[in-house]
Amino acid sequence: MARGEIELNASWYWQALCVGTALACGLLVGIERGWKLKDEKPGTRVAGVRTFTILGLGSGIAGQIGALGHPYVAAALVTGMVAMMVIAYSRELRDHHDSTTAVAAISTIAIGFLAGDGSPGLAIACAAIGVALLALRQELHGFVERLDADDVKALARYAVIAGAVLPFLPSGHYGPLGAWNPQRLWLVVVIITGFSFMGYVANRIFGERHGTIATALIGGAYSSTAITQVLAQRLGSEKRAGAEPAGIALATAVMYLRLPLLIAVLATRVLPAIVILMLPALVVAWGAGLWLVRKSPRNDAPAPPGNPIALLPALGFVAFVAVAAIAATWAQGRFGQSGIAVLLLIIGSMDVDVAIITLGALPPDAISPLLAAMAISGTTISNMAVKIGITLVYAGRRGLSAAVAMTTSLVALAVMIALAWTRL
Repeated sequence: MARGEIELNASWYWQALCVGTALACGLLVGIERGWKLKDEKPGTRVAGVRTFTILGLGSGIAGQIGALGHPYVAAALVTGMVAMMVIAYSRELRDHHDSTTAVAAISTIAIGFLAGDGSPGLAIACAAIGVALLALRQELHGFVERLDADDVKALARYAVIAGAVLPFLPSGHYGPLGAWNPQRLWLVVVIITGFSFMGYVANRIFGERHGTIATALIGGAYSSTAITQVLAQRLGSEKRAGAEPAGIALATAVMYLRLPLLIAVLATRVLPAIVILMLPALVVAWGAGLWLVRKSPRNDAPAPPGNPIALLPALGFVAFVAVAAIAATWAQGRFGQSGIAVLLLIIGSMDVDVAIITLGALPPDAISPLLAAMAISGTTISNMAVKIGITLVYAGRRGLSAAVAMTTSLVALAVMIALAWTRL
């Protein structure tokens, strides 16, 4: 087969894929809308499965026409389909005040055009998300009804942190010693507050049903130390112990999952070494936590933790990370990788997340992955020792089982660090 024929066939297959994806997107939305409106009286539905499928096909063809160099023809076709849908749904909008199906039809046209124009993967993803939103109507409405003013404020704060600031920050080397990358610094805030926001939302939805264990798992995603203090204080003040020891142990177990996840995002080159070092401690922590869960009596759910999305603490966190970045850059130039390892250990004793963030901002050759993993693991041991002390101080003998569970994982991690030391 000649080269020209191969290119022609490849082009034809791609065009068929784009238009076929547009048709599939329309069919997908049409099936959901058709099922949702199946109980309507015959003749009252404006669009069903066939109409939505044809909308997808027509807009896909329009997108392909535009990609072939005829944008005005494509615009005329899309405008005609949108106008037809607006006219057809005008009565329904006026009588029932429900624009969902009309908006779904216009969205189907847009998604179909996107597929026909050469982005079939993005189009099918958009169609899947759209169908999920349409199908989860009751669940979404129920979720909104359970929200209060604090929940909406939390959502607004996180939207500002993640969406209204990050895209407009420059990426480059700024500040003293060129240690600051504004976009990377703020990305850290987005990640850390993202953990907080996910935990907050999950606790609002599931906390009252799953009780202390759910609160520990959710709270451990953004601050295992804070959850340890809350549960230990409650354990020491109550007349009889509940599931608090298991909650403390599981919050620590979640930490062993959260730290490698942060490293995977911020310091990927250290991930294999940190996984090897922390894997035994992770297994021990989860095993001890689940064993305490089996021994724990059922307990009433605690009140949800407060709103974790606050702008002032986030800005303070940025300042802390910025100072740590300057210190790391200075230590790199003055002492080499040994000085950086000591610096990470000191910083991590105050906040393990900041140590990971500081590590991620360093050049790849500043410190070896194994030494960096050992420093981060050392900060984890320091942080664990603090949590063990908090548990024993607040809960006394009642917190002994949780302290033992944390100590076993700490010992497992210390053994792995000692073995790694022999490899340096």
